Amino acid sequence: MSDLTHFDDRGAAHMVDVSDKAVTARVATAEGWVRMAPETFALITEGNAKKGDVIGVARLAGIMGAKKTPELIPLCHPLPVTKVSVDLEPDADLPGLRITATVKTTGQTGVEMEALTAVSTAALTVYDMVKAVDKAMQIGGIRVVLKDGGKSGRYEAT
Repeated sequence: MSDLTHFDDRGAAHMVDVSDKAVTARVATAEGWVRMAPETFALITEGNAKKGDVIGVARLAGIMGAKKTPELIPLCHPLPVTKVSVDLEPDADLPGLRITATVKTTGQTGVEMEALTAVSTAALTVYDMVKAVDKAMQIGGIRVVLKDGGKSGRYEAT
């Protein structure tokens, strides 16, 4: 387990010590989707959901989720998040919403977990707001598509 930084030499989980790492600009982008029935898609895109603006509320939930990441993920460092953007784009071919979140900071560790949490929280909020009409919705495809900054440099999904 020596290659896994969240485990010590005895295999016990611990928070990684980042105190000797350089403070650098860091960014991460994650994506995912919520697939739904065509009728649910129409309800959301036409603005007729009973609970209100699904896309707007999910965007705010995603931003809040990014900011709460260290409270949800046990070994995640609290970071001074400097920017969070969450976009939900309707995709009639899915049918559903494609979600993208980008998180920025200047710190000693990356913001991949914040970007993933933003996407996940936004997707769960979409589900919550329209589950009364479509319990069969699917959430998926959640992954990091960009990570930049720090010692390990840049990663872009292919």
